[in-house]
Amino acid sequence: MSGPSGAPGPDDEHEPDYRFTLANERTFLAWLRTSLSLLAAGVAVVQLVPSFTIPGARAVTGGLLAALAVIAAASGVLRWRSVEHAIRRDRPLPTQRIPWLMAAGLVLLALFGFVLIVLRGVT
Repeated sequence: MSGPSGAPGPDDEHEPDYRFTLANERTFLAWLRTSLSLLAAGVAVVQLVPSFTIPGARAVTGGLLAALAVIAAASGVLRWRSVEHAIRRDRPLPTQRIPWLMAAGLVLLALFGFVLIVLRGVT
């Protein structure tokens, strides 16, 4: 929609350079691949990893990996949409907090895994 002087308004969309749209799509697909990898890891932990000394540790680890998979898939869609919106309106790209959440979740899982491995060696 144009402003009163005929100048473009802040919500006017335009067709961006296709390379930006394709780059945004590739990033979205990377989020989906990450989500699938986390989900596969969660299933593998529950189905293939031998029992740990802590009862339920496999289920908790698999569940947390599956939760991170859901977060990755959902945030990938939301990120793709918000970046596409910004690109088409010549606005700054939105900031991202989800990578920090994903990294924190993976660090916690890695520390939990480390504890499980150490406990297995002790017993």
